[in-house]
Amino acid sequence: MKFAIAQLNPTVGDLAHNAQQILAAAQQAEQLNAQVLITTELVLCGYPPRDLLLRPGFIEAMANQLKHLAAALPPELAVLVGFATANNSARSDGEKPLFNSTALLQDGQVQQVFHKQLLPTYDVFDEDRYFAPGAGPSSFKLSWRGQTVHIGVTICEDLWNDEEFWGGRSYPRNPIADLVDEGVDLVINLSASPYSVNKQQLRAAMLAHSASRFGCPILYANQVGANDDLIFDGTSLAFNRQGNMVARLPSYQTGLAVVEYDLTKGDVLTAEMARLPANENEAIWLALVLGVRDYSQKCGFSRAVIGLSGGIDSALVATIAAAALGPNQVLGVLMPSPYSSDHSISDALALCQNLGIAHETLPIGDLMTDYDRVLAPLFEGTHSGIAEENIQSRIRGNLLMAISNKFGHLLLSTGNKSEMAVGYCTLYGDMNGGLAVIADVPKTRVYALCEWLNQQVRQGELTPQPNPTTLGYLAERAPWLTQELIPQNILDKPPSAELKPGQVDQDSLPPYDILDDILERLVQRHESTADIVAVGHDPAVVEKVIKLVSRAEFKRRQAPPVLKVTDRAFGMGWRMPIAYRWPKEDLHCKHSV
Repeated sequence: MKFAIAQLNPTVGDLAHNAQQILAAAQQAEQLNAQVLITTELVLCGYPPRDLLLRPGFIEAMANQLKHLAAALPPELAVLVGFATANNSARSDGEKPLFNSTALLQDGQVQQVFHKQLLPTYDVFDEDRYFAPGAGPSSFKLSWRGQTVHIGVTICEDLWNDEEFWGGRSYPRNPIADLVDEGVDLVINLSASPYSVNKQQLRAAMLAHSASRFGCPILYANQVGANDDLIFDGTSLAFNRQGNMVARLPSYQTGLAVVEYDLTKGDVLTAEMARLPANENEAIWLALVLGVRDYSQKCGFSRAVIGLSGGIDSALVATIAAAALGPNQVLGVLMPSPYSSDHSISDALALCQNLGIAHETLPIGDLMTDYDRVLAPLFEGTHSGIAEENIQSRIRGNLLMAISNKFGHLLLSTGNKSEMAVGYCTLYGDMNGGLAVIADVPKTRVYALCEWLNQQVRQGELTPQPNPTTLGYLAERAPWLTQELIPQNILDKPPSAELKPGQVDQDSLPPYDILDDILERLVQRHESTADIVAVGHDPAVVEKVIKLVSRAEFKRRQAPPVLKVTDRAFGMGWRMPIAYRWPKEDLHCKHSV
């Protein structure tokens, strides 16, 4: 018996388009002689649908679309489709009105419906806002060549509660154990698991453990693509009953693979094995390119505009945009002030030449003078300081927004996670934009990514290839690249906002290697002040960083959507208060989140 795993890229709310993707995958699966097609969690409406689920018309339209899809599918193919369905038994005592469900479609009909049992409420997940948990093991039986295969059905989080793997349970039940007790021959999982650094390896280890522990094959279909701030890497998997990986679909692109279940052996056989990204830098790069491309296309943008300062952050964002949209769809805007160094201008121009992107230069010196003149009576008797510095950033932000409005370009903001964490950014200035591309990428990682990109070019890895998950995806758009993407001077010079003469970031902040380690421990690991100091950091520096992080909360609340690449991003999963009086030094002590 052959199982086809389809990792698809749904657009939230586009029911007809998503159904068409499922139909196309079903037709391909039929051509490959598959008996079962597995799609992904909530694939019919796209994940996460969020408060669209609160609209009754949306749920009704989804049910109608499912019926139309069932009628259009190849009749003998059994197709598992993720969708949301009404909880008709919901009572008035607060029980949620919906289920996160999977439909079994065959012979033109909805044959069975299975419900997700474990509903995550951590980080970016808030599924108990909408859904009631399903009850009991979910399975179906399928006959093939005179034999019957008993197939267990799970949805995403249902797999993430193995107490042996995690050292304890987050929920009372383990749906995998329940299915094994029911005597299933294999387990299928429909998933929409967002990407974060090393998440692919974690999933694989968890699935291998469960398959081995229970002696049961597991087929795992994961969504691919980006919806808003979340990036889904795909990387669908299959494991045999010994816990050995037998199939892996590509990361960051749609795909379909067939895995054969041997009825005699009662196990799945080895199939195709796509490569994983070679390292963390490649994985993050590919995730960000996918995030920009999908956000742009799904929001109706074909072109992007970026403010280019000659610094490393805007250089990385421009390179990501060129790879995601094509160099001819990216406009870089230089906005030098009297404080801008000559090398900042020349470095930005060199970057544009390397990438093959268009550029415009809009000097802001006269605008700064006009602001000074208008504000002079009010500011008389005061010293020039942060207010005057931030005016420069806000002038630039206004110019970029004007270009965005006039030409319909998506403005990509260029601030990194380190700056976002400590508030080293200007509201209505460099924070302007429709998407914060690298706001979940620490400054030290920004450097590492740029060094890695240049290394790939020097090693000849940047050559056109048909696989869009490689750097060839950029080479197809900029075939002239032979030496470097990021001009070396951008990598070598000290980072600076250049808002006053001789300014460098380290005038106000600790060195980035120190800052990023403190932020990693504070934001990612939830370590206390004492924990951070204990590893050797200066107590005064730690205290300063904690205060900066706390004071910058109001800025982060007004930032554009942040592409999430870590397990603790400044987005939906970050829910700190702005106004509070809890002691700042205790705010980030270890606690459950």
